[in-house]
Amino acid sequence: MNPFGAAGLTRYAECMIEAGVAIGPGDVLSITCPVGHRELAVALTEAAYRAGAHVVEVRYDDPRVHAARVRYGSEESLGELTPWALARWRGLISAHSATIGTIGESDPGVFDKLPPERVAAEHQKPAQRLSRYVKAALEGRVRWSGCAWPTGYWATQVYPELDEDKARRRLARDLLEFCRLGPKDPAGHKGWDKHVAALADRAARLGKMKIERLRLRGPGTDLELRLAPGTVWRGGREHDAYGHLVSPNIPTEEVFTSPQAGAAEGVFRCSYPLSFHGRMIEGIAGEFRGGRLVRLDAKRAADRDFLAAFLDSEPNARRLGEVALVDATSRIGSKGRIYYNTLLDENAAAHFAFGAGFGNTRAKGHARGVNRASLHLDVMVGGADFEVTATLARGKQKPLIADGLWQRL
Repeated sequence: MNPFGAAGLTRYAECMIEAGVAIGPGDVLSITCPVGHRELAVALTEAAYRAGAHVVEVRYDDPRVHAARVRYGSEESLGELTPWALARWRGLISAHSATIGTIGESDPGVFDKLPPERVAAEHQKPAQRLSRYVKAALEGRVRWSGCAWPTGYWATQVYPELDEDKARRRLARDLLEFCRLGPKDPAGHKGWDKHVAALADRAARLGKMKIERLRLRGPGTDLELRLAPGTVWRGGREHDAYGHLVSPNIPTEEVFTSPQAGAAEGVFRCSYPLSFHGRMIEGIAGEFRGGRLVRLDAKRAADRDFLAAFLDSEPNARRLGEVALVDATSRIGSKGRIYYNTLLDENAAAHFAFGAGFGNTRAKGHARGVNRASLHLDVMVGGADFEVTATLARGKQKPLIADGLWQRL
């Protein structure tokens, strides 16, 4: 069953193709998705060819295949890539190539009871082998976007009171609303274009303030971050390195930047659980000293150890690469639901990310202070009573978010 309906899925796919990765005549598109997302892959392919794509490649990825390698493969085989896979990813660093990854959990618990260190190696080793690609993506030299497909398992997590078919339709309706593609939004993706233009304007205004420090405060969170000279804020849509106007994540409600690596101090408590490689990790909390995570907690010790294995898989993963601000007017956050998916939940509330920072968050000539890593892991700390205060030049204090709402900038 197509939970969007025929017209809804076509509109959704066209938004991803035209506004997400800006496919045009002669472009090559690579789509990576789980096997349960075939209908979305076909809709994206059709929309891409209508937009003039030269070639569309669909690569189906099966978590059970990864689990088989974790269970039975040698240490040397974990996360290994074939030469042709390496060539495919490196080929995406091109003005005429784009990639879309789809999300929506369909195989829960695949990695349960497997050694966390081996699971981490299976998922992190490819990113380390593809360091050139990861760096290019973080610098805006890869045209990419992500989009969601309402699987039965995921939908019934979000709407446990509904049967599977109704839950999928309700989640699909939410996704269309979050992407400004609902029945009350303008035709086509005009509503989306207006929304992301407003986010880009907010990011530009934050950049002009030349913020030196940010203080994030909420229940269990009191965290201070330092921003480097020449910090650039991003959000909504942006021009990539080749001039394409793209939206890297659909939906989005955030403006974000990369803080000064090694300069975070304080404590935090997550306001949302983290859906991570088939696990739902609740009660995440911790402490930063000297910019490094020195304490990590979770509701279940096994989940804490699973998460820690990823953060310990490389030297800089316990440092911060991103801070993103979202207020309570977010369409996603205003639903008052946990969506059990980072793409949505990170846009319901303010958050930060462990690991890799974004190279395009520094003005020309100010490249220092961006954390270098292959892992990028978002965790949510915002909520209705969240506050963010900026410290400007000469110590001036400026509230950015108070009582969960953006203040006048």
